[in-house]
Amino acid sequence: MIKSTFLQILEIILIILFIVVPVRFFIFEPFIVSGESMEPNYHDMDYLIIDKLSYKLREPERGEVIVFIPPFEKNKYYIKRIIGLPGETIVLKDDKIYIYNKENPNGFILKENYIPPNEYYGNLKITLGKDEYFVLGDNREESYDSRRWGPLKRENIVGRVLFVLRPLNPFLRLLKVRSI
Repeated sequence: MIKSTFLQILEIILIILFIVVPVRFFIFEPFIVSGESMEPNYHDMDYLIIDKLSYKLREPERGEVIVFIPPFEKNKYYIKRIIGLPGETIVLKDDKIYIYNKENPNGFILKENYIPPNEYYGNLKITLGKDEYFVLGDNREESYDSRRWGPLKRENIVGRVLFVLRPLNPFLRLLKVRSI
């Protein structure tokens, strides 16, 4: 009886070690949103699951929401939306974003149906390097993003938001989850 119970416990521990732990550390990671920079799409205390594997198999794409380590603070995580891709020139002028790249040498205006119309972006022109991204928060008035601190290096990207749970159940607040 004791031997059978011990073997069952050992089996559970092995399953956790060989399946759950690698999935948690190498494929998915939970985060809790802290702040208003991504409203109206992501809110303070939203519980996110981040996909860490996709960007090992492909490059990040415009419009994806990512979690990353900001270039100026190595112990924090931020959440923003990818606006500009490597090699592109991004021009912010009043309430529009113009993107110039090889496919569109004359540029195009980025359509952003995920934010309210007539958001003010400021005025800025930046050309991205081969491993750099331009990221913005959806709440442009409250976001500390590439407009202030410049391009984001590819190596700082942790993963993309896979899904969000809201409203955050008080039980989930007890979990030790990184906030962004």
